[in-house]
Amino acid sequence: MNLAMHFAIAPIVIPALAAPLALLVMRRRRRLGITISFVSCLAMLAAAIGLMIQSRDGIVRTYELGGWEAPFGIVLVTDRLAAIMLVLAAVLALLALLHAVVTKADRDGWHFHPLLQFQLLGLNGAFLTGDLFNLFVFFEVLLIASYGLMVHGQGSARLKAGVQYVVVNIIGSSLFLIALGLLYSLTGTLNMAQMGLRIAAIGPDDQWLLRVAALLLVSVFALKAALVPLHLWLPRTYAVATPAVAALFAIMTKVGVYSLIRVVPQVLGDDAGSAAWAPAPYLLPAAILTAVVGFAGVFVARRLSEQAAYAIIGSTGTLMIAVAAWQVDTLGAALYYLIHSTLAGAALFLIADVVARRRASFADTISSGPAFCQRQTVGLLFLAATIATVGLPPLSGFIGKLLIMESVADTASWGWAWGAILLTTLAGVIGFARAGSAIFWKEGPVSDGAEPSHPARSDMAAPVIALILLVALSAGAGPATGFANSAAAQVLDASATARAVLGDG
Repeated sequence: MNLAMHFAIAPIVIPALAAPLALLVMRRRRRLGITISFVSCLAMLAAAIGLMIQSRDGIVRTYELGGWEAPFGIVLVTDRLAAIMLVLAAVLALLALLHAVVTKADRDGWHFHPLLQFQLLGLNGAFLTGDLFNLFVFFEVLLIASYGLMVHGQGSARLKAGVQYVVVNIIGSSLFLIALGLLYSLTGTLNMAQMGLRIAAIGPDDQWLLRVAALLLVSVFALKAALVPLHLWLPRTYAVATPAVAALFAIMTKVGVYSLIRVVPQVLGDDAGSAAWAPAPYLLPAAILTAVVGFAGVFVARRLSEQAAYAIIGSTGTLMIAVAAWQVDTLGAALYYLIHSTLAGAALFLIADVVARRRASFADTISSGPAFCQRQTVGLLFLAATIATVGLPPLSGFIGKLLIMESVADTASWGWAWGAILLTTLAGVIGFARAGSAIFWKEGPVSDGAEPSHPARSDMAAPVIALILLVALSAGAGPATGFANSAAAQVLDASATARAVLGDG
């Protein structure tokens, strides 16, 4: 077996080795631990780019762990969709890691770097796995790591939000297990490709149970994606997390979106009987409500970090409007917007931290305060990030929303979709304009005697890189949308994926 064939497992093996190594050396040799963390993230990015280049030929590749063939063994599946998510996760991890190290936020606890690696292990595994049980396992790995990252830096607010986060995800994990048990009892397999074939043979007497299992599974993914009404856990959790952690968490809701995109066509497609396209009747209304609630939260938020958290919810709703149509062009537009919204959300969290570090006790509250150092530069960064987030030209958010609106124009509910996108864009513009004018335009007296701090410009490095990536995504919109459309066509071709995984021709 040549080296290229092992690319598939590299994004899992690299953080699995780096996490314990970083844990062993952090207390005595912190710099070595940080180096291990950076090298690991760079290696993961290189492996992910290698997989993306490899996937351009359109072949769905499988990696059978231990030499056990599917469906009996654990199989990893690499295609264009998996490659997109792996590259996105590696880029986001590098941005979060850079910001944490530059601002010394990683020093607020000994376990930041090992937890970051375990988080990436769970994320990469979820993007690569070909069966539902291991999707559950990798969900638990990334969630356990996120529990630790959530309370990193301590504080009563983080502890309270962390407890809420743990409870919500335990409930989600329990429902996931119940859904898996029902599906296994009906099909005798948890391999997604084989399950999609066996569901077609389920008799009429078990159709009601199949639909219950399908809706339970979809509800778990909707909870992970923070779709309304399952979104209440996210704003408080993300807004109080360490900014570098919150930036990394920008991809967490996208894991739920990814799972829906991966599982529904493969397992709950046209041949799934009463469970065929199970989320279809509910997904568009939930997506529209999620977009409205998210950008309404941006409008009323009292802190920049709260705005960023609500923007994550709103952008997820926007991309789910496209996913809900389950067509190649709509799904391709959603994938392009998914990349954009993840980077834009991360940039907002990082910029909120840049502002907070300069305003002393005023932190990132949306209120007038004294002038602070590098105010104009930070203001320009905030302006660029908000333009990207709400979807104004010339950045990729505008392109993504245009693609979504164009792709849903032929659907029956296009009016609702267009109305929601335009309305939420307006709400986002007003909300961010209110915040920007209060912080960067108006000046108020120093009421508590606190003196603004003067941190180095290096804390702007990560958000600047994120914005540069958004500019690159805008400039390369042609190739990016082409690849996204190819990924959408591939994931909707469930029969080709089944043949690749099961080896049936």
